[in-house]
Amino acid sequence: MPQLEADGAALTYDDEGPRDGDGVPLVFVHGWTANRHRWDHQLEHFSQKRRVIRLDLRGHGESGGSGARTIEALARDVLALLDHLEVDRFVLIGHSMGGMIAQTVALAHPERVERLVLVGSISRMVYSRGRALLMSASTKVPFKLFIAANIQRAFAPGYPREEIREYIKGSSATPREVVMTCYGAMRDFDVLDRVGEIRVPTLIVHGYHDIQLPVRQMLRMAKAYPDAEVRIIDAGHELPVEKPAELTEVLDRFLTGRP
Repeated sequence: MPQLEADGAALTYDDEGPRDGDGVPLVFVHGWTANRHRWDHQLEHFSQKRRVIRLDLRGHGESGGSGARTIEALARDVLALLDHLEVDRFVLIGHSMGGMIAQTVALAHPERVERLVLVGSISRMVYSRGRALLMSASTKVPFKLFIAANIQRAFAPGYPREEIREYIKGSSATPREVVMTCYGAMRDFDVLDRVGEIRVPTLIVHGYHDIQLPVRQMLRMAKAYPDAEVRIIDAGHELPVEKPAELTEVLDRFLTGRP
C-alpha cells in the first residue's frame, strides 16, 4: 500500500477509482481503534465510478506514528494526504472520531468541502454513564479487557459474536498509547457552538441502537446544522460494518440527490 510521511508518521492509504469519474473524490475517515477497512463495502461500490480515498489514521491499522493529542492534529494529517494527492475539493465522510475530524476540516477549510457526511458521530463529546465508567476504569483493568468492553458495546444486540471477536482483535492491535491519547483528543472535542458555520449539504447517519454516542446527542448536533439531512438505521455504533449495504445506499442517494 502507498504511504505518505506526515509529521513523523507513515500514513498508509488507498487511492482508487477513475480520476475523471462522477464528481469530486470521496474521502473516508475511520474512527477510534479502527482502520480504513471499515469502509471496504463503500470503497468497492463507489470506486467503480469515482475516485475514492481512505487512510489509516496515525498509529492505527498499517500507519505508523504515535497517537494525536488533538482532533485538529488528525485533521492536519488528512489534509496533508489530500494536498499530497493534489485533491483540492472533495466529499468528506467520517465515522465516529472520523466524523469529528471531518467537522474540523470543514470548519477550517469550508471552500474545499463540497459535501459532508457524519456517520455515528457528534460535535461535542458527552459520555453516557456506562461509557464514563469504562473510561475511568481504563487504568485499573487489563488493556485487552478494556478494549473488548468498548468494542462489544459498539454493536447492536444480536450481532454475531464471532465477528465482534475479530473486531476486538483488530482494535487490540492498536498501541495503548495511541488508544488513550486519541481518547483524550475525543474527550476534549467540542465544536457544537460552531457547526452552524458549516453551510455545505450535510448527511448525518446514526444507529438507532448506538449506546456509545446515543441518538439524543446526535439530534442535539443535527439541530445546530443549517443544512442537515438525518437518517436513522437499525444498527449500533459500527454502521459501516453492521449494515454496510444500507449505509452505502443512503450515501449513494445523498451524493446523487435521489430522494
